Amino acid sequence: MLLDSIRQVNDIKSIAEEDYDALAEEIREFLIEKISITGGHLGSNLGAVELTMALHLALNLPEDKIIWDVGHQSYTHKLLTGRRDGFETLRKYGGMSGFPKRKESDCDAFDTGHSSTSISAGLGLVKARDLKGEKHTVVSVIGDGSLTGGMAYEALNNAARLDTNFIIVLNDNNMSISENVGGVSKYLNNVRTADKYLGLRDGVYNTLKDMPKYGDQMVKFIRRAKNSFKQLVIPGMMFEDMGVTYLGPVDGHDIPRLIRVLQEAKRVKKAVIVHVLTQKGKGYVPAERHPARFHGAEPFEIETGLPTHPRTKANYTDIFSTVMTKLGQRDEKVVAITAAMPDGTGLKRFHNMYPERFFDVGIAEEHAVTFAAGLAAGGLKPIVAVYSSFLQRAYDQILHDVCIQNLPVTFAVDRAGLVGSDGETHQGIFDLSYLSSIPNMHIMAPKNKWELSDMMKFAVGFGAPIAIRYPRGEAYDGLKEYRLPIAYGKAEWIYREEDICLLAVGSMVKVAEQVRRELKERGYSCSLINARFVKPIDEETVMEARAVHKLLVTMEENVASGGFGEKVRDFTDRTGGGAMLAVHIPDAYVEHGNVELLKKELGMDADSVVKRILAAYSAL
Repeated sequence: MLLDSIRQVNDIKSIAEEDYDALAEEIREFLIEKISITGGHLGSNLGAVELTMALHLALNLPEDKIIWDVGHQSYTHKLLTGRRDGFETLRKYGGMSGFPKRKESDCDAFDTGHSSTSISAGLGLVKARDLKGEKHTVVSVIGDGSLTGGMAYEALNNAARLDTNFIIVLNDNNMSISENVGGVSKYLNNVRTADKYLGLRDGVYNTLKDMPKYGDQMVKFIRRAKNSFKQLVIPGMMFEDMGVTYLGPVDGHDIPRLIRVLQEAKRVKKAVIVHVLTQKGKGYVPAERHPARFHGAEPFEIETGLPTHPRTKANYTDIFSTVMTKLGQRDEKVVAITAAMPDGTGLKRFHNMYPERFFDVGIAEEHAVTFAAGLAAGGLKPIVAVYSSFLQRAYDQILHDVCIQNLPVTFAVDRAGLVGSDGETHQGIFDLSYLSSIPNMHIMAPKNKWELSDMMKFAVGFGAPIAIRYPRGEAYDGLKEYRLPIAYGKAEWIYREEDICLLAVGSMVKVAEQVRRELKERGYSCSLINARFVKPIDEETVMEARAVHKLLVTMEENVASGGFGEKVRDFTDRTGGGAMLAVHIPDAYVEHGNVELLKKELGMDADSVVKRILAAYSAL
């Protein structure tokens, strides 16, 4: 196999040009086989195989630098830089990351995980190169979906002022996670299908080349003047209007042609965009037909593309989806906003039922939040559905545009807490901290699927900024019999005993139940309180619990700093003290891995919490 000869960086340069297509096919087969076992980002990687090969053939790594926007399409890059064996442990605890990691390889120039960052990072690397008097090439690879993020345009605005080489590869597959929306997508579609321009350009060039003596000179002259040429045929030419040279569009699966255009781009003494057209999921029919499903795929059967272990129970996103359709039916003022993730956040059904009240703003979380603030100021009831890790990108907009005005925007914060295999950039372990720092913000967390439904109904009628955070994965269906109406700022007593009191937030209520059972088996009496509200905390219930228990234990899936435990400790310290143990995630970034394994490593699984409680209790 050709792939066997790829053991370290730049080995691909020993492959004959006539074997490029065969190697691309082997890479696809390898990725499909490995990701079917480990899970991972399949569609984006299958679409970028030839592009990645061309970059490695045209560049000299690690001296030259490639920055992958988001980075979920970097699997082929990892394979071509000697990390083939790492795919056995892809996205597993202690194994290879699913994203670029500088500590993994010198060929990973910048750690990524969120979108729209690669041009800014690349521009920084270009300036560092020039200030140090170095000569290497810097390439930022950004998808058309990521190009809907405002940060990309802030960077392009600065890049346009360069008088030195900086290559930006626009990987245009007409997809982000779900189908692209908005003006950028429409513009790229027009360029993508501009046969009039492509046919005229190629025809003119070919005709002139055949002319004796002066043909080549005329072609070179036209190439130098092609900015004006394009302006005549494709109105706008957005990138060149900004001052960035535009090359393309180019077939992203034609390796020799890609290499030629990259070599041409390296000669441009300014920022240059190479517009590459690719097909997401290319080479694997299920991924071609269902690109959103194979964006982040669970382990699957290769023959059918179906999950190896299909879900049998609803997850929290499913519950949210059902509740949203009911809320939309009951109240015409309810509107929904997503940042390019209608499927991932569970808003697809709402979109299908109430398309005029559904807004997908693209990968633009900041805009989504301020847009929601405008909808609320206009008398509607906006619900912003977003992953915890992505919401933090809109902190300023939540603070200034929503909360200063005390506008009734509901934030449905999915993937809160540990999310597992995607690692540091995707763990939702900071939302309680950053949201609770904002005046006028209110925060809830449900213990089970029924409470999520009740909290959504409460939030829509609340009349002020409010966030509901819930975890990834199967929705807990225990404690069904405990369903008191939601009252503002009030916690819920589930079990009332003595000795030890567990005060748990959201997903940790399930763990607290297990902890309580183990403690009772050891002869301890143990109460359990479902916090429900993180902001405000139920001070009255905390006071009551402290009065009758020897040890108060807070439990949350959030970092320590600014979290629920810190708030409870601050309150108890101000009002008389008392013994307390805080169970939380350390103030650190959490690597990728199975969620249950991560909890054990962090001392947050039931057995670990019991040991910590017994140690604290015995020290009283």
